[in-house]
Parts: sequence; C-alpha cells; structure tokens
Amino acid sequence: MAETAPPLPRARSKRQQRAGAPSPSSAPAGLLPQQNRLTLRQRLKRDRVMLLLTLPGLLYFVVFHYVPLLGYVVAFQDYQPYLGYMHSVWVGFANFTTAFGEPAFWSATFNTLEIAVIQLVFFFPVPIALALLLNSIANDRIRRFVQSVVYLPHFIGWVIIVSIFQQILGGAGLLPDVLGGMGLPRYDMMSDPDAFPWLLTLQVAWKDAGWGTIIILAALLGIDRGLYEAAAIDGAGPRRRFWHVTLPGLAPVLILLLILNLGQILSVGFEQILLQRDAVGPDAGEVLDTYVYYHGIKDNDWGVAAAVGLVKAVIGTALVLGANKFAHRLGHEGVYRGADR
Repeated sequence: MAETAPPLPRARSKRQQRAGAPSPSSAPAGLLPQQNRLTLRQRLKRDRVMLLLTLPGLLYFVVFHYVPLLGYVVAFQDYQPYLGYMHSVWVGFANFTTAFGEPAFWSATFNTLEIAVIQLVFFFPVPIALALLLNSIANDRIRRFVQSVVYLPHFIGWVIIVSIFQQILGGAGLLPDVLGGMGLPRYDMMSDPDAFPWLLTLQVAWKDAGWGTIIILAALLGIDRGLYEAAAIDGAGPRRRFWHVTLPGLAPVLILLLILNLGQILSVGFEQILLQRDAVGPDAGEVLDTYVYYHGIKDNDWGVAAAVGLVKAVIGTALVLGANKFAHRLGHEGVYRGADR
C-alpha cells in the first residue's frame, strides 16, 4: 500500500513574515499563547477610546462615592466642625457603644428591617408581573401608551406623591368620606402607625413599578423566540412555557436585581419617610436614615450618626457579597464573576 504523505506546513502570512514571527509548525508547544498575550500598555493603547468614554462615569464615582468614604473617620472621633478631622478628639469605638446603647437605635433598626422585608416580598414581584403583562400586549401602539403611563410616576417628587395620598387616604381625604357616607367608621391610613409600612410599600409600588419594568422588558427581549415555538410544538401551554422558558431566561437578571436590593435593605427611602414621620410618630416612623439625620444634623452628634452610617454600609456590603457568593453556588453569575469562574 502506498504511504500517505505527511501534511504540508501551513504557509506564514505576510504579517508574520514582516514581524519575523516563527511559523506555527516551527513554534515550540506553548509558545503561541504567550506571543498573542498583550501587555497592559498595549491593552490601554488598544482600548483608549473606550476608556475615555468611561472616564466621566469613573470620575463621578470616585468624587461622589469613593472620596466621601474618608469621612467615615468621623465615626471614631468626637468630631467638631470647627476643629476638623485633624484636630478632633479620637474616641475609638465610643460612638458605636453609644449608638448600640440607645433604645431609639434598635427601634429604628426594627422599623427599617420591617419596611425593607415588606417591600422586598410585596414590591419586588410587582415590576416583574407588570413587565410580563406589558410583554403580552400584541398591539405595539397600546403597549407603548401603557408603558409611557406607568413610567411617568417615577419622575414625580415625593412631596407631590405624599400630597396625593393625603388627599385620598388622609383624614379629610376621599376614602374616609366614602366610608363615612356609607355609615362606616372613618379611617385615616396616613396616621395609622400599624399601617405605615404597608402605606410606604403602596407608595413605592405606585411610583416605581413602571420604572422597574425597563430592565425586565429588556431581559424578555433577550429570550430566543425559537424556544417558545419549540415548546409550543412540544405541547407546552402558556403556564409551562412560563416556567420552562420565560423564568429561566429571566433568572440571571432577577438574581442580579435581588442582590442589589439586598445591598440597599437598610435604606428604605429617606425623603419619603421624613415627610410622613411626624404623622405616625417616631416609634413607627423612625428608620436608620432619619435616625442619622436627627442625630447628625439636628442634635450635632456627628460621631454617632457617622457610626450608624458605617454600620449600614458594612452590613449592606456583607449582604451583597454573601448573596453573590450564594448565587455562584447555584450556578449563576450574580453581580460579578468569581475568581474560579
């Protein structure tokens, strides 16, 4: 039998010949990946246009988010504005001890967690359900109109929103008048301490549910339409298509949003609550944000206020990192990729 001739070596390109690079057949094993790896300077030169485009956003975060972190040194000082950071007395963890020893701090913490959990459980699914309903509207003109209507409340300030709810649910509002006209007891929801967390959740849902659908709708558009067609051919109904196509397609985005919401679990809306705190009293209306405001601004107790703010930041960071690690364990990417992914 005739022997098969060995394959001829692939000819080098003109660029390789000009650069003096060895041919693929003559290069030692493991050498080519090192030659194709760019240095940091080469990568910066290659991506200089994109880096310049990201520069304004980077400067924003550095100036307004990272530089202010240096102010947390106040949490360890008996800070006096006229003395400044350099000359204020260092007190160590005394401000933390003072904050943890106040019943008002724990009351504010409990109120914050209660409001955060209620909003996480009852508000988080609202934009998802609304996005699914909008996505199911076949008429493009009607869908755009509905989207515009539900987006608008996001741009209304909290002062106006609280005023609207006061005119509807307040003591002299529409709902008490209707109840009184029907012979039922008048009910003022705006001043009911027990209903305060639910009132805040209702206001947040009315204001931000439409705005929250933007990311969900974008994720829905990213799902391959062929998967729905294949599932329909296999006999899957709308419910099974939702569980086996839509929900897995939305899972990465939903996990990302959930992790980010966990990072903000101790920040439940400063302006919204400050406008309504006096109506229900500090026992029900005080949260950590208003606690920091009244101690730091009203009482000039800067150290305790900064200590509480630092505790909030540490807990929020820990929740984000922990939830992100848990997402990695479940096989999802989360906020960022792990080192082993």
